[in-house]
Amino acid sequence: MKTKLLAALMTVSLATPAFADLSGKLVLYTSQPNADAQQTVDAFKAKHPGLEIEWVRDGTSKVMAKLQAEFAAGDPQPDLLLIADTVTMESLKKEGRLLAHEGADVSAYDPAIMDKDRTYFSTKLITTGIVYNTGASMVPASYKDLLKPEAKDSFAMPSPLTSGAATIHMVSVTSNPDLGWAFYEGLAEQGALAQGGNGGVYKAVAGGEKLYGFLVDFMAIRGAAEGAPVAFVFPEEGVSAVTEPVAILKTAKNVEAAKAFVDFLISEEGQALAASQGYLPAHPGVPAPKGFPARDKIKLLNFDPAAALEGDAANKMKFEEIFGG
Repeated sequence: MKTKLLAALMTVSLATPAFADLSGKLVLYTSQPNADAQQTVDAFKAKHPGLEIEWVRDGTSKVMAKLQAEFAAGDPQPDLLLIADTVTMESLKKEGRLLAHEGADVSAYDPAIMDKDRTYFSTKLITTGIVYNTGASMVPASYKDLLKPEAKDSFAMPSPLTSGAATIHMVSVTSNPDLGWAFYEGLAEQGALAQGGNGGVYKAVAGGEKLYGFLVDFMAIRGAAEGAPVAFVFPEEGVSAVTEPVAILKTAKNVEAAKAFVDFLISEEGQALAASQGYLPAHPGVPAPKGFPARDKIKLLNFDPAAALEGDAANKMKFEEIFGG
């Protein structure tokens, strides 16, 4: 009897992904920068050398266009997606495209950044706050400081019509009862420039064309470390966050390897890798990289991906009414 029980336990253990000899091909579509994607794949493959990992990198909108074409043709290629935002993941979840990973350990994480049905998982926090040129006379502490005369005609922001992070920031800020759409209307009255993506805002502020802007954290913090005249502010109301979620498609061909990849990204080891790449880890127990405040000192604005998806068209129409197309 004891021998049979031991044999049964060994069978279960060998079937568990953490101990399985993973093999075959794993296909990842990602919007990570090339160097980060290669590092992530290399670190995972070092743990599972029997796997062949193929990855495709592009911006989230182009990744999704490619995937939608594959859906239409009935032949989706990736096992996994690792893309910029939860709104896109929520859309795929609504279409029934994602596979739940019930066994994923998210116990250490803030439930607000994880899908309750475990179909997608946040892997880092790329926050949007305020960047300013260090030559500016006023150092903002609050979003409302951007409505002061010192910021008149000196502010730039990425457009939600082209940037996913800007969309999430717009929804998070305008949902804040102390700010709302009135704050965005105030920015427009201040002569705010709202166009393009985060790269353009960084160049404008670092180059002195503008003194203030909304920007993702790592651009400003990396720039400051390299000597650019910029600094990043986590406003007192809080910051929005793009969480670069990972998800397994229901059409995945190598499900066990895909689950192991998810488990790796949300493990402390995977989170330490994200920190080493200069990103704020989503795991509260993993130290933030140099230049960031401690994770527990960063206040996140409330954000509901499902509500954001529901109101996406109306929110963007409102933005166009205020700032133009």
